[in-house]
Amino acid sequence: MKTGDVKATLSALERLGTSRVLDDMSARYGIFAKKAYGVSMANLLKMAKQIGPDHDLAVALWETGWYEARMLATLIDDPARVSAAQMERWCREFDSWAICDTACFKLFDRVPHAWKKVKPWCSKKDEFVRRGGFALLACLALHDREAANQPFLEGLKLVERGATDERNFVKKGVSWAIRSIGRRNPALRAAATTLAVRLAQSDQAASRWVGKDALRDLSIRRTAVRRKGGGRKQ
Repeated sequence: MKTGDVKATLSALERLGTSRVLDDMSARYGIFAKKAYGVSMANLLKMAKQIGPDHDLAVALWETGWYEARMLATLIDDPARVSAAQMERWCREFDSWAICDTACFKLFDRVPHAWKKVKPWCSKKDEFVRRGGFALLACLALHDREAANQPFLEGLKLVERGATDERNFVKKGVSWAIRSIGRRNPALRAAATTLAVRLAQSDQAASRWVGKDALRDLSIRRTAVRRKGGGRKQ
């Protein structure tokens, strides 16, 4: 991979940037980046499709520190070539929910080391590292079709502990995790709902919020299944 490839990619990103998108990042979406061009997600996805998988370029783009370069890096990296050390480096540099969630949703949940990162990250103090742990758990629940129920039941224990964290980005990540686990199958939906009820009755405000937020989603999905005629089989 040539240095020119990185420069050319940054130049392309700069050309695609607009002041409207840049303003919306902070004003509408709560994304505060030190270095950003203001490129829409739609354009980032188009660029990623044009570039194709490129691990070396992804690593180099991440190192530039530009918000859009890092977003693009999560979209083009090759999961098979992502090391555990790389996951740690990138996670420590998460500085917004968007980078965190995109990395987990588009890349990290397909990396062979993914499950080994969930518990440690969920236990970290840093806000976005901890969110990364719960976001990764949520994404594994959504995408790992081969996983058995047990890892997700263990994940619900992490959810219960993490639900006490009052920080906005953490508690939203915790809610995402419990809701995603509850979508996998009837058994996990029952376990997630039981936990959500318990959290909703907690004396702690953060836990109550997580429980109620999860219950709204799980209740809607349970009703939808019943309307489709699947209720009796559950």
